Amino acid sequence: IEISEHCFDLIFAFDEIVALGYRENVNLAQIRTFTEMDSHEEKVFRAVRETQEREAKAEMRRKAKELQQARRDAERSGKKVPAFGGFGSAGMTSVSSGSIITDTIVEPEKPKVTPAAVRASGPSKALKLGAKGKEVDNFVDKLKSEGETIMPSSGKRGSDVSKALPPPVNVESVHLRVEEKISLTCGRDGGLQNMEVLGMVTLRVTDDKNGRIRLMINNNDNKGLQLQTHPNVDKKLFTAESVIGLKNPEKSFPLNNDVGVLKWRLQTTDESLIPLTINCWPSESGTGCDVNIEYELQEESLELNDVVISIPVPSGVGAPVIGDLDGEYKHDGRRNVLEWCLPVIDANNKTGSLEFSIAGQPNDFFPINVSFVSKRNYCDIQVTKVAYVDGDSAVRFSSETSFVVDKYEIL
Repeated sequence: IEISEHCFDLIFAFDEIVALGYRENVNLAQIRTFTEMDSHEEKVFRAVRETQEREAKAEMRRKAKELQQARRDAERSGKKVPAFGGFGSAGMTSVSSGSIITDTIVEPEKPKVTPAAVRASGPSKALKLGAKGKEVDNFVDKLKSEGETIMPSSGKRGSDVSKALPPPVNVESVHLRVEEKISLTCGRDGGLQNMEVLGMVTLRVTDDKNGRIRLMINNNDNKGLQLQTHPNVDKKLFTAESVIGLKNPEKSFPLNNDVGVLKWRLQTTDESLIPLTINCWPSESGTGCDVNIEYELQEESLELNDVVISIPVPSGVGAPVIGDLDGEYKHDGRRNVLEWCLPVIDANNKTGSLEFSIAGQPNDFFPINVSFVSKRNYCDIQVTKVAYVDGDSAVRFSSETSFVVDKYEIL
């Protein structure tokens, strides 16, 4: 399965590392250099080719206009229309050109392969499957030592993948998604450079009977966000009663389509609004740097899951020596990153720290990147009720909430 998913990458990689068929012993670092190499000549060639193609297309359009103009002039004067594009002075009509093209397309005969040609005499030096098992094992061991995750081959891999998939959500005919994503940039010495939170309420109706409905919104946010409704939503009704309904109450919401009915945006440089603060204190020592990293959850209503704080570390100096640690860690020697992993950050463990020592300079440990997911949104906006337009009776609905990271960086 892995080979099928990365077949083109493998082909391109082999094209880069195989040169004229000569055998040469190379290490993983050389292979990586060959496959990731940026070719300036290729970029120049592509730019020249694109320029030539644009010029050729422009010349073709100019010639076509000249031919059309000449044909119109000939028709106005009553003269015989010239046949353009022919060979010599006779020209070529559309019928004759079609026949010529048809006649010239001939499929070449395939050479007959005799058994003698297939089975050549003499010793063969072709590749033999399974002959290099020990070398393959050594190569896999090198990849593992560099931090690569190697999946074991198994004939029952399909069943394993199906077990790893999340269980299906119990979705009603009226389903709502409240989604938010955050983009944040902080300085290493403090100060919020930029923070933006984008949110949206998406509605999906799958039953025609539930098309004419209204959504009751509970907005308890006090961070100063900007709200905006869909153009077909009654803005006056939303402003006065925090209810989302169509301007024309006789119409229904589209069926089997995800419709964004409400979106919001929060942009600020107020440090008190940072949901999760990260402080990194690298200090030089006689053998390198002692690094102390702390986190603090400022928005205690949030529950952050699968938190990963990625700290870059110098290359070629070995693995860091870990001291005090809350949670778990993983050192990726191939990417030169130390990942601080915390399954959950909430009000019960709102602070934590990591200490490690490694050779390097203070600037080697930035920028720090953070990723997490949450089933609670940052801005306190929720859909509390769905009701029919006629009668105001409640409609059964399902909902899901997500708060994810687009960018979370400490420079």
